[in-house]
Amino acid sequence: MTRLITRLRGVLAAAMFGLGIALAAAPAAVTPAAAQAPASQPPAAPSAVNEQMLFNYLQGDVRGRVTIPDQRAALLIQPQGRDFQHFLRTTLKWIGGIAIGGMLAVLVLFYMIRGKVRIEAGLSGRTIERFNGLERFAHWLTASTFIILGITGLNISFGRDLLLPLMGPEAFTAWSQWGKIAHNFLSFPFTLGVLLMLVIWIKDNIPNGDDLKWFAAGGGLIGHGHPPARRFNGGQKVVFWSAVLGGGAIAVTGFIMMFPFQFVTTMEGMQLATQLHGIIALLMIALILAHVYIGSIGIEGAFAAMGSGKVDLNWAKEHHAVWVEEVMSGGRGASAPPGATKAGAD
Repeated sequence: MTRLITRLRGVLAAAMFGLGIALAAAPAAVTPAAAQAPASQPPAAPSAVNEQMLFNYLQGDVRGRVTIPDQRAALLIQPQGRDFQHFLRTTLKWIGGIAIGGMLAVLVLFYMIRGKVRIEAGLSGRTIERFNGLERFAHWLTASTFIILGITGLNISFGRDLLLPLMGPEAFTAWSQWGKIAHNFLSFPFTLGVLLMLVIWIKDNIPNGDDLKWFAAGGGLIGHGHPPARRFNGGQKVVFWSAVLGGGAIAVTGFIMMFPFQFVTTMEGMQLATQLHGIIALLMIALILAHVYIGSIGIEGAFAAMGSGKVDLNWAKEHHAVWVEEVMSGGRGASAPPGATKAGAD
């Protein structure tokens, strides 16, 4: 009896489906007014009308029957998939263009107006250790892998529109293939770098009241005053937590995409992970562009912190005065760089 009911339901569903197609394909009754219409007006494309009416009839997923263990293969049509494709092809590109393009425009404008932030007291000729070897390793491991992940990820969203016309199909195919391989494998050292930064620097990045004062004073980027700060100022803490939380979210959603239906078992969950991965990655790229600008051409002497690990003492006093006092009171003084004269070190 149950099998008979199931068959009757199948027949009824097939009849309704066929009725919908028949209604879509059937020509409308010709009225006298329609008969007198100019022959130059082409009728609507039958295929487009049929497809739209078909999707109007669909209220959920359309599934078939499969004999293999993976029942997800029985999914024939998912109406929400159209929205997902529109997001990837249109919405995500708008988000990336606004976030990255807008950040680049802001940085160029800021440099034109403010220029490089100089060390007001000039170079002292004495240095103080800012970051040790392990800290710089964690930073550059995360930074280098993120750059490659960002470039190869942008290729997925923008490569077809920007690079394919310039490179040609064969070169673009090879570039995209190797980019996909690099993107997948470099996700593991990137995740390791994020975890290392979290363990090493979390104690110095707990927000406190000094951060509010730092932001209120413009962080030394607006005007010429440098608000006192500890080892990490308010802006650096924002970058740190954005890198840790954003990088963690990118890693989690990326692994969900690399191992489909292993951690998330639904199609909707996979689509959501893909959308979040794209949005967070684009916002992270925009933020890191600002971080790179400040740490290189934006502020004089800043790159040495992650280059050699030692910064000029006057730079440290201007940007991290409280931290310098804590370090020097703990017995760690400043030193002169190799080759400096005795007078220059005093």
